[in-house]
Amino acid sequence: MSYRKTLKLICGFAGGSAVVVLAAAAADSRGYFGEQRGEAASRWSRFTVLQAAQPAWTPASHTPAPTGHSWDFNWDKRDPSALSNGKKKETATEDPSSEQDNGKPKATRNILLIRHSQYNLSGNSDKERILTPLGREQAELTGQRLAALGLKYDILIHSSMARATETANIISKHLPGVDLLSCDLLREGAPIEPVPPVTHWKPDAVQYHEDGARIEAAFRRYIHRADPKQKEDSFEIIVCHANVIRYFVCRALQFPPEGWLRMGLNNGSITWLTIRPSGRVALRTLGDSGFMPPDKLTRT
Repeated sequence: MSYRKTLKLICGFAGGSAVVVLAAAAADSRGYFGEQRGEAASRWSRFTVLQAAQPAWTPASHTPAPTGHSWDFNWDKRDPSALSNGKKKETATEDPSSEQDNGKPKATRNILLIRHSQYNLSGNSDKERILTPLGREQAELTGQRLAALGLKYDILIHSSMARATETANIISKHLPGVDLLSCDLLREGAPIEPVPPVTHWKPDAVQYHEDGARIEAAFRRYIHRADPKQKEDSFEIIVCHANVIRYFVCRALQFPPEGWLRMGLNNGSITWLTIRPSGRVALRTLGDSGFMPPDKLTRT
């Protein structure tokens, strides 16, 4: 085997820059690059250039720098320690630690955010933008998936828009006994101007102003830790829209909310947020649609 083939083989297995430099040094010292050992210019042009191409390794250069933003445990304004500050005691004998324990959440909230199914894009009004035949199939599959999870769902809340309402009604057939609730706050809209900007979608500033306040109000109503009176973990389903869900995810994880448009969600997909009593939030799934056959997947 030639030296050049050996060098390629070593580099292919190792994949490290150090191996490349060492192998190049050995090749250069033996004249395998085609020059004689006495040619100093060749050494400089081959080996030194390779060295210059390899950045010096330090732990700092290979470790992402923290942003400096710590987790805000009172992001939903329901942290018991923050709520107890400044409260006037009822009696002098009252135990402050007991009071805080009684007001401390103990249950975990699981919020399953469902994007509506495919709908008729050519409709002139919301009432005409109903689900397509494929969209109804997608809703059936989502309902079957939610039922198969075997969870005890507490409520099914949905946007009042036609496509979300129809999706929720189909899903509810697979979840008997789960109450439905319609909410105008969950309607689709423009939550906040995305960064980086896009050219294919540019709402007016007034739309961001109006929709943003409404969608933020929906977030504050539905995305928060459990009430201290809640004793058992809960599982709540919210059927709404891609913009709303993506904004909720960014806000709940304390990511920059203007990054919401960097994510994509399939129709009928499931996004699962878990909110612990401490205020910690976890994203269990984002846009899960693996339960659908490939020919049923859409993102309209």
